[in-house]
Amino acid sequence: MKKTSSLISFLLILGVVYWSFYDLKPSLSEEKALEQKGFYLSNALHHLKNISTNTHFVGSAEHKNVQNYIVTELEKLGLEVSIQTQTAINKKWVAGTTTENILARIKGSEEGKALMLLTHYDSSPHSSLGASDAGSGVVAILEGVRAFLENGATPKNDIIILISDAEELGLLGAQAFVDEHDWAKDVGLVLNFEARGSGGPSYMLMETNGKNSKLLAAFLAAEPNFPAANSLMYSIYKKLPNDTDLTVFRESGNINGFNFAFIDDHFDYHTAQDSYERLDRETLLHQADYLMTSLNYFANSDLENLNSDEDLVYVNFPFIKMLTFPFAWVTSLVIGAVLVFLILLFFGFSLNRIKGKEVFLGFIPFLGSLILCGLLSYFGWELLKIIHPQYNDMLHGFTYNGYSYIAAFICLNLLITFKSYSYFSKFDKPTSLIIAPIFLWLIICIIIALTLKGAGFFIIPVFIALLILALSIFTNLNSGFKSILFTLLSMPTLYIFSPLVQMFPVGLGLKMLAVSAVFIVLIFGLIILSFNHKKTGIIIKLSGLLCVVFFGWATYNSGFSIDNKKPNSLVYIQNSNDSTAYFGTYNKTLDAYTNQIFDENAVKGSIKNAETKSKYNTRFTYHKKTDFKNIASANINIITDTIMGTKRFLEISVQPNRNVNKLEFITKDKVTLQQFKVNDALVLKGKNYTIKYGTFLIYYIANSDEAVNLTFTVDKNEKLNFILNEISFDLLTNENFNIIPRTEEMMPMPFVTNDAIIITKKLKI
Repeated sequence: MKKTSSLISFLLILGVVYWSFYDLKPSLSEEKALEQKGFYLSNALHHLKNISTNTHFVGSAEHKNVQNYIVTELEKLGLEVSIQTQTAINKKWVAGTTTENILARIKGSEEGKALMLLTHYDSSPHSSLGASDAGSGVVAILEGVRAFLENGATPKNDIIILISDAEELGLLGAQAFVDEHDWAKDVGLVLNFEARGSGGPSYMLMETNGKNSKLLAAFLAAEPNFPAANSLMYSIYKKLPNDTDLTVFRESGNINGFNFAFIDDHFDYHTAQDSYERLDRETLLHQADYLMTSLNYFANSDLENLNSDEDLVYVNFPFIKMLTFPFAWVTSLVIGAVLVFLILLFFGFSLNRIKGKEVFLGFIPFLGSLILCGLLSYFGWELLKIIHPQYNDMLHGFTYNGYSYIAAFICLNLLITFKSYSYFSKFDKPTSLIIAPIFLWLIICIIIALTLKGAGFFIIPVFIALLILALSIFTNLNSGFKSILFTLLSMPTLYIFSPLVQMFPVGLGLKMLAVSAVFIVLIFGLIILSFNHKKTGIIIKLSGLLCVVFFGWATYNSGFSIDNKKPNSLVYIQNSNDSTAYFGTYNKTLDAYTNQIFDENAVKGSIKNAETKSKYNTRFTYHKKTDFKNIASANINIITDTIMGTKRFLEISVQPNRNVNKLEFITKDKVTLQQFKVNDALVLKGKNYTIKYGTFLIYYIANSDEAVNLTFTVDKNEKLNFILNEISFDLLTNENFNIIPRTEEMMPMPFVTNDAIIITKKLKI
């Protein structure tokens, strides 16, 4: 056993890692369990196929078709459906449109707060098919409501169904509902279904202005079969500028809710590959499981008082699904762990089970591995982007071969860590090796207790490591048996933290590989006594071999294909004031599609005032002067221009002369707009709106819009030096151009204005 214990431990670790991922979402074998509740995956997929055939962003013809389909399906269930048509303006980045929310209501048997089922039906402009984001939510609700109604029981609470519009443009449908609809005051809890990828487990994230204990207790009481959540995500999420419809309900309506969202296969997010075929069926089952358990529970629960004055730490845990304890315990647990550590150090030295010199030397492989793995992972990814410059055109930051890179860097980090510790395998007291990791973990937990209590579950691995340290000090177990026992005791540590190693680079991009590396070394440090480092040669060789294999496989798959398309971009910009025109692209690596425009005469860099706002503040990488097509720009009519005292009141109407999808209004000088309205919708609730320079309004033209009217008041002496960008997504179909279409291995680049004609001109005001 002495000879094989390290290998057995390694295999046990691999098994626990697999288990930690397996428990996060259902397999297709769980489909039968959902059918017993009346939910049929085949029905949901039938709907999904019908609503994700074409892109259906706000203002597109297909947008109306998808709306009509959803309305018809809800009416088939015997529900009375209404459309809330309302202009809404986002309060954070001042984007607006005329939204068309789909609404229905199931009457409950009692008076009280209503349960809301929420998702959105618009896809991201201009090329996303929207199957996952958020077609998956739409079809889960359609089929879930059908199953619920078919069961025949009348709920105690009203159930409001909101399939919102214009979520992708700034949460505008949700804003319109919360601000303007009479039903908003009735909502007690929201269940929101979202996506930032096309697969993987769906994670639960709470939105509350208070604390989470009652919400978490209610969520667990609903008995979801695969709860995937932790309070670290909750705490970080509360600190970040959130961007789901549910955020509007919390911020503007003080309404609590749950987000259920998945993030794997992030490379499909907002792209033409967000399709029916690529949505992970197990992921859809996970959303359905959340919906069916939550709907049945909350439809019959008291939703009046879900606010709480206590936060709970929570995390997925073996066998019991989720471990919870109060934030208030975090500091006490950390203090207790420090005291136990000091006591064990005293006995360790007293009983001669650890040596001072070896404790000190134990910091060398641990900190050395931590620093080396972190740096190699960070700069390794930067080097890979130089070797494969095409990766820079995937704005998600997560490449198609990203999972191979995660595996490769994990193997590399294990190789480095095992090799580092192998140089210290001749310690007289191997127990000394665990002191350095526990010490650093305690420092991390102290910082957590002071700044981020949602990560309070980090103390759990520390107590497990302290138990391992105690057994090493006070017992004389056989070394081979001891290694395997310590691995079994470390199961919760591996179960909790293994998914985080993947989650960070998948959700936030491969630039987070360094974070994963740090997690790997931190975890390794706590399970260090599971290995006999004199006998880890086979593990080192296996790690090295797998590292080469995964890097080789990633390199082999570093290109693009029909199934993994290359994103590219092309935009025509016409300046109607000086009669000049350019083509621009956001691609850093040109290809056959972009090379038809950008030859040796192309200029590196951007065009002043030409880019439109994007998620990543992306600027053109190349531009080239081209023929002026003299495409008709909008009619700008000054309806009212009146000076009263020191104020100037203006009403401006913009009437496009072509099929325009988006308008952007830019100011060249600092200006303060007072009582600013767009199509009679008040911006920022009438507060003064000061813009120093840049875009001050983005308006997406909806199917129901005929013109865009702006009204505002300014100081009579203020300069109004405005520019209007009119943007249409018809470059490839416009008769003025003869663009060779993309091949099947290409797709429009997401997150930027693409396949577009931009007409820019100054407004004479």
